[in-house]
Amino acid sequence: MTQPTFPGMPTPLYVASPSRLLAWLDCPRRYRMHYLDRPRPRPRGQRAHTSVGIATHNVLRDFWDLPPERRNPAGVAELVRTSWIDVGFRDGDQSRAWRDRVRERVTDYLRGIDRERHPVGVERSVSVKTATLAVTGRVDRLDERGDAVVVVDYKTGRRVPTPDDARTSLPLALYAVAAGSVLRRPCTRVELHHVPSGTVVGHEHTGESLARKVAEAESIAADLRRADADFREHGPDSDRFPARPSALCGWCDYRDHCPEGRQVGPAQADWAGLEPLPGPATGTAAGPS
Repeated sequence: MTQPTFPGMPTPLYVASPSRLLAWLDCPRRYRMHYLDRPRPRPRGQRAHTSVGIATHNVLRDFWDLPPERRNPAGVAELVRTSWIDVGFRDGDQSRAWRDRVRERVTDYLRGIDRERHPVGVERSVSVKTATLAVTGRVDRLDERGDAVVVVDYKTGRRVPTPDDARTSLPLALYAVAAGSVLRRPCTRVELHHVPSGTVVGHEHTGESLARKVAEAESIAADLRRADADFREHGPDSDRFPARPSALCGWCDYRDHCPEGRQVGPAQADWAGLEPLPGPATGTAAGPS
């Protein structure tokens, strides 16, 4: 998003979130429909795996607001009960089965961390400005380790992340730069915590690698600045927003408004992103990671 200008004014910073930058890389058509089209096309309703992810993040956020004596399995169970989002599941049995699974997973995950040591930040908003770009985002957790701060991002999908995922992640790198700037402390380590498996993978950035990620973000923002300007002039007729058909089209919230996306294949069921559970309330096909 670019602020309006007047004659003689310097070029304003391009304001974006990491999600906005990545949306452009994933599919310019989806970027246009989500961020530029007004009115915005009606997206598909929330899927079950999204409900699971949001509820898990909310429990892990609210856990730190509990008094220390309630940071136990009973406290987690109550948080899951009050945070649960019963949307997108095939039926009530599947929803209840996944509520129990999330309770088990979060409880197991929290057993592996120091529950007495409060993080430096929980869902902390951070921002960083460069000569051309202003990025703002929200970090799941910021841990203190010695004099440094570590960026922690929760993952709740089926796929277990790898160290390369942590190394190449643009949002994590931008969060590290922003957190270090906001807190005025070293912040070069980023970690992905996969709650379903308890897997933790991380990467230790250098000043040079973080600078490369900032330059990458600035390059994407430069493309977005040109694309946004073209949209203001030509609207949906702009040719800067082609669809990028892929297997992910079956999961796209705006698939119903994209002829190219509909040609890829059928839309995935609302609960297809869930892995199978034992018993009758199982998920089905593989979903996005």
